[in-house]
Amino acid sequence: MHPNHTAQHRAEHRLLDSEHDRWNYAVRGESRIQRLDRNYGEILQELRVAQTGVQLLLAFLLTVAFTPRFASFSLFQRDVYVASLVLGAAANALLIAPAAFHRMVFRKRLKEQLVRYANRFALCGLGLLMLALTSALLLILTVVLGMNAGSWLTGGALAWFVFFWYLLPLWSRLRAPR
Repeated sequence: MHPNHTAQHRAEHRLLDSEHDRWNYAVRGESRIQRLDRNYGEILQELRVAQTGVQLLLAFLLTVAFTPRFASFSLFQRDVYVASLVLGAAANALLIAPAAFHRMVFRKRLKEQLVRYANRFALCGLGLLMLALTSALLLILTVVLGMNAGSWLTGGALAWFVFFWYLLPLWSRLRAPR
């Protein structure tokens, strides 16, 4: 990345942050630090929901390998199982990462960086959770319904996730007045 682009990018973010700070102070009466505290609290609340889902998924997946039916899985189904397990573990790691990051920067006055990274961890963790859920769904549906029906239903589920988790919020964000 070009150094001037980086400086320009940072200047644009500072401008947006200062506008956001002014709006929050005028509307909510909160300072920048209070906003960062609120933002971090909101992220943690959201992650609690996602963590429960990914932990239940991982618990299910960890037991699958020890069932009698696992021996009859095709190579494709085993590969999907491994992918789902790894994606679920990676999602779990990212969804827990804000807590670990907070512990590492505790009392270092890095709340702004904490909130920025926690947001990134959450977005990436949710993306991995979506892939883990759909791959687990693909595994189950191919075992129950066969490859053709299982693949189509999983594709539909993936589209469902993408629409509600990414496209609809992005569309709302783009349509919202500044």
